[in-house]
Amino acid sequence: MPTRVAVVVGTRPEAIKLAPVVHALRNEPDVEVVVISTGQHRELATDALALFAIGPDRELKIGQPGHNPTDLLAAGVAELGGLLADDRFDWVLVQGDTTSALAGALAGMAHDVPVAHLEAGLRSGDVARPFPEEHHRKAITAVAQLHLAPTPGAQAHLLAEGVRPAAAPVVGNTVIDALWWMRHRLDGTELDDLGLPADRQLVLLTAHRRETQGRPMAGALDAVAGVAQRRVDDICVVVPVHPNPAVSEVVIGTLSGADGVRLVDPLDYRRMVALLCRCRVVVTDSGGLQEEGPALGVPVLVLREATERPEGIAAGGVRLVGTDPTDIRTGLDRLLEAPPGASLGRPCHSPYGDGRASARVADALLGRGFDPFRPD
Repeated sequence: MPTRVAVVVGTRPEAIKLAPVVHALRNEPDVEVVVISTGQHRELATDALALFAIGPDRELKIGQPGHNPTDLLAAGVAELGGLLADDRFDWVLVQGDTTSALAGALAGMAHDVPVAHLEAGLRSGDVARPFPEEHHRKAITAVAQLHLAPTPGAQAHLLAEGVRPAAAPVVGNTVIDALWWMRHRLDGTELDDLGLPADRQLVLLTAHRRETQGRPMAGALDAVAGVAQRRVDDICVVVPVHPNPAVSEVVIGTLSGADGVRLVDPLDYRRMVALLCRCRVVVTDSGGLQEEGPALGVPVLVLREATERPEGIAAGGVRLVGTDPTDIRTGLDRLLEAPPGASLGRPCHSPYGDGRASARVADALLGRGFDPFRPD
């Protein structure tokens, strides 16, 4: 009888980080994978999966207009619970800290299906940053049986909370697997339609997190725009505009028409990787970009006061600047004035993975031994 794994996907980052695992599991002769799209961010997640030649096997619709966070969680638990009650699964695999991940973990617990948590053990130490994700992570840890830690630091958090070492292997972060997979498939034409200047350094700017929104975001964006205006002959700041109206209104209102700034439509993962490969600096509040930047040798300024990903800071490729305009301007100027790669401890070194995390995840789910990920 094959091992059956329900893979819960609700958002684009989950799709990107779970796609390599789906491929690794489907390469196993005695494993059946069922990809369940919750519908939290249906189109974004489905489109991201499609870039990896994966389609959802089951589609739910928990992300309805007017749903508040409790509606979303309740619908997710109920609908995922219904699937688990009607079928046999050996594992429920959830990723990260989204509402879909928490719903999958709670549904698995309620129906006595073992829960495996990919990217387990991340902790910022501040339940308000990020909110509600820090709560979600801890809640998933409480019900999971297998905690797939991306780094030794994440594993240490789990052990400090009482998780057994055997249940918290260090596998690396599958985002590096996804990054290498996509990078090797670029053909150099992905950004042609954007008309980006070939004679200027590119700075990628993204901001979307709840704790950044409003006045802090406007101040941070204005600070970056000020640097772009002073260095208009040297840099071009590229800003993919997030579809959330609470974000897009601030971004467009602050940056539209600014010298040295290019607002573009949201980029799919393939085009985002292509842009990252051309960037000189990334300025962001994103978690994934904190992981991807160091892997590509691109320094990252983080618009947050705390991060659950301290490994990039220790490696020298990531710096916290918060949303203080002075700190942002100073940090960005320093990076642009330094030789490329000078801010990184080891250029192109990733403290988050080696591209083999998905194979380790498959080994862990199937009860096979493996060598854990060890950062250089």
